[in-house]
Parts: sequence; structure tokens; C-alpha cells
Amino acid sequence: MPLSAVSAVQRFAFGSALALAGCEPKPEPPMDPVFVPIAGNASLPFSAAVRVGDMLYLSGQLGTDGTGALVKGGIEPETRQVMENIRAVLEANGSAMSRVVKCLVMLADMAEWGAMNRVYVTFFPDHLPARSAMGASGLALNARVEIECVAVVGAAED
Repeated sequence: MPLSAVSAVQRFAFGSALALAGCEPKPEPPMDPVFVPIAGNASLPFSAAVRVGDMLYLSGQLGTDGTGALVKGGIEPETRQVMENIRAVLEANGSAMSRVVKCLVMLADMAEWGAMNRVYVTFFPDHLPARSAMGASGLALNARVEIECVAVVGAAED
């Protein structure tokens, strides 16, 4: 039965039974989205990330350095910088690379797939998130790669 079909009385009764048994349900995280602005560039028309409950949705990251310029050297240095940028957004918002559950990789040239993968996997030594990839006919700043991620926020429960 969907939760919306459960009456308030039934939810109260179930909650009371759990409380009496010493099994109070875990409070649900707030579901209102929290929009995380882009550090240093409020003029961009998107957020760095959006948190909804325990999930953090990152915008696509490019291989840009602190000045906003693409790092030089091609796909491998760009991929490394993309992943470092992802790590920075995750850590600034209470998550970590180990909490990433899904990535989307966009490549300017699918022939660079192998080189991108060699760098990408080094950022996930303990697990590989679900992932999709696609070729793009053009990325912002003429980048070689853009990656967006979804991660869980908060302490891992063992």
C-alpha cells in the first residue's frame, strides 16, 4: 500500500508501536533542496551542487584550475583536474569520493575513452560507481571531458 494511502491514524499507531518496542524510526532528512552556489563565480547560471535529503547532485565539472582556465596537457591532466574539482565540491558539502554512487562522463572524443578511464579509476580505489558515458560534439571552454556525479551525504553507516 503506498504511503499516501496510509491514514494518519495508521501512521500514528505504527509509530507508537515502534516507540514502545524501542525501535523509533530514524528521522527523515529534510527534503527541501539546498542550492550550493559556485565558489568565486556567482554569474554562472547554475549551482555547483544541489542537496536533497541525503543525496548530493553535482553539476558537471570541467578540468579548470583556480583561475577558471582549463589545465593544459590533454585528456589525462583534464580528467585528473575534473576529479579533484569533484572531490572539492563533495568534501565542501559533507561527502567524499567513497560516497559517489553515479557518474556521467561526457567526452569530446570517444577515442580518448581509455586515457580518461586510466585516470578516473584511480579516484575510486574501493568501489566503482554506476556510470554512463557519451560523446559530445562540444563541451564548455572546448574541454576534452566533463563529469557530473551523484553522492550520498553524511557519515557512512557500517
